[in-house]
Amino acid sequence: QVLLVESGGGLVQAGGSLRLSCAASGRAFSTYDMGWFRQAPGKGREFVSAIHSTGSSTSYTDSVKGRFTISKDNARNTVYLEMNSLKPEDTAVYYCAAAAKRLTWAPNNIDYYDYWGQGTQVTVSS
Repeated sequence: QVLLVESGGGLVQAGGSLRLSCAASGRAFSTYDMGWFRQAPGKGREFVSAIHSTGSSTSYTDSVKGRFTISKDNARNTVYLEMNSLKPEDTAVYYCAAAAKRLTWAPNNIDYYDYWGQGTQVTVSS
């Protein structure tokens, strides 16, 4: 069992920055692929970004490429999402997710992930 706790959300003006953190319990963090998803009011949960367990590969949805950066610190059992040049359309609850070791990496597939955090609210004002 893995417990994921997100933090770092808040209210920011358009063009601003936030860094989300997701702290994971357990000793197997280095073996987990990690992802960030978001859900805006009235919409489904959508993929934002992911990082392979080794840190060797990352993936981003097109709308955040060049603005968001995902990173993974295995020593701290933490994954980060650095968000720059924020836009009002980035407003959502952001969820961290973890996937146990798989043969094939499928980062944008919501069903790929085994564990989810409780979410952190990000609000971008115009």
